[in-house]
Amino acid sequence: SSAALSLLGGSVAALVVWKWLGKKKIQKKMEEARRTRDEGMKKMAQAVQQFREQVPSVQTDAILSLPLLELTGRLQEGSLSPRTVLYTYLEKVSALEVTQQTNCLRHFIPECEEQLQEIQQHEEKGLLYGIPVSIKDHIGHKGHLATCGLVQCLGTVVEEDSVLVQVLKKQGAIPFAMTNVPQSLFSYDCSNLIFGQTLNPLNAQKSPGGSSGGEGALIAGGGSILGIGSDMGGSIRLPCSFCGLCGLKPTAERLRWCGCLLLSHAVPCALGPMARDVDSLALCMRALLCQEMFQLDPTVPPIPFNEEVFSSSTPLRVGYYDTDGYFPLPPCMRRAVKETSRALQAAGHQLVPFSPPRIPYVMNELFLKTLFADGGCTWLDVLKGNIVDPVLKPLVNSCKIPRLVKKLLALLLKPLLFAMISTCRSVKDMWNHHHQIQVYRSQFISQWKELQLDVVLCPVLGPAFTTGYPGKLLTAISSTMLYNILNFPAGVVPVSTVTEAEEEELKLYKGCSDDPWDQTMKQAVSGAVGMPVGVQCVALPWQEELCLRFMKEVETLSRDK
Repeated sequence: SSAALSLLGGSVAALVVWKWLGKKKIQKKMEEARRTRDEGMKKMAQAVQQFREQVPSVQTDAILSLPLLELTGRLQEGSLSPRTVLYTYLEKVSALEVTQQTNCLRHFIPECEEQLQEIQQHEEKGLLYGIPVSIKDHIGHKGHLATCGLVQCLGTVVEEDSVLVQVLKKQGAIPFAMTNVPQSLFSYDCSNLIFGQTLNPLNAQKSPGGSSGGEGALIAGGGSILGIGSDMGGSIRLPCSFCGLCGLKPTAERLRWCGCLLLSHAVPCALGPMARDVDSLALCMRALLCQEMFQLDPTVPPIPFNEEVFSSSTPLRVGYYDTDGYFPLPPCMRRAVKETSRALQAAGHQLVPFSPPRIPYVMNELFLKTLFADGGCTWLDVLKGNIVDPVLKPLVNSCKIPRLVKKLLALLLKPLLFAMISTCRSVKDMWNHHHQIQVYRSQFISQWKELQLDVVLCPVLGPAFTTGYPGKLLTAISSTMLYNILNFPAGVVPVSTVTEAEEEELKLYKGCSDDPWDQTMKQAVSGAVGMPVGVQCVALPWQEELCLRFMKEVETLSRDK
């Protein structure tokens, strides 16, 4: 027996050493990735310094303050050079106030120098001629990593530009930076253990949102004028809500989709633009929906941007609601919808109360069941070989709970665990699940058509959560998630800010039943006086131009207040 005990002790010791060595190997890979990023940042700072010595008289603030439409006009007419604009933005990014304070950058793209030379050889100036563009970590750029915040992706360099990057370059844009994301893209915070936590440039205690949080922080911090994000549950719209930006999640198939480790065809991932104003989003969509896109990817419907719909001034019939009846939002988010609906009505639009059907069913049975169809096994596999980020630990631990224990806990706790026991148990169950999503979409569209709506105005989650809190409140994303299930175009527009009075009112906030989830929500959004408050604008599938036109109307009315 002593021999058996010795053998057991030796085996345990060997396992401990093996795990320790594995962890050291992971940490070494992460350190190398950070070193590579820091070297890239140094190269960027040196290039900026060199440019400054050659051209000392650049009016940096004047260039950075130009809206995108005005900047493109100056570049097209030649009164500003692409080189000046690129280096002005690079200087802003390499400056302490954007990058080091927010940690939003994953990598500088040194090939932007080559693209700068390339666009000057073009016979025609594209719609985005000379515009520096930032892209989310997983959007493929030749010669760079697409990490998704995961260690196993650190050794695989992308061999060619993704379709979207090719089209951006064809239109004269200069991709210059790749931005940070949460580990596995599976969070609306923005933290991974390789590159760290990204912070909100408007308040360092707050998250920039996710998963396109690096984009949100870089644009809101003034380091980029146009960015490309992706959205499978709110990942464009939530950073825009948290950072006070405009962003559009198109119908997923309207633009070329991009690789993602957790893609689901039932709830497709959409790529879309993020910027400071709606006109920038429209210009980006106009540029991307071109012949080049349709030729490079025949699966993208050849539908050019409809200028007539975007520039129309016909009064709209607007459905609206300020709560989805599932996850109660803070007072300021509901106020934003009410004030915006009143302003729209005063501007001559027709407002119609609208109630989205069966949101608890959509959230628990359709959305979360899609993501956790296998009880989270695929996602846990993706995380293998990684040290799990603390933000994801509650969710990882939930996935690992035995099924019977989950059933018992689901009787006591809120829907997240219920969703995880509602897995698809067979192929037949999966087919039926996909069918149920189609049935729900049809019912939703029928209700929309019965009311003869053009668009819908509704709330978005916000204001910005304190860092770490998004991981505790996955089910709070019902406001954005709905339009991923439906695959409708949806955008966010900032319309206001949190007031002192609302911060006081928050102390009395009880949510649904003043339970631990409601209390957590209260803690997540407290301390947000002066932070942006946005609304969500929605249209039917393939009507991105109408969605943008509605967003523009909302933006104009909010600025005229």
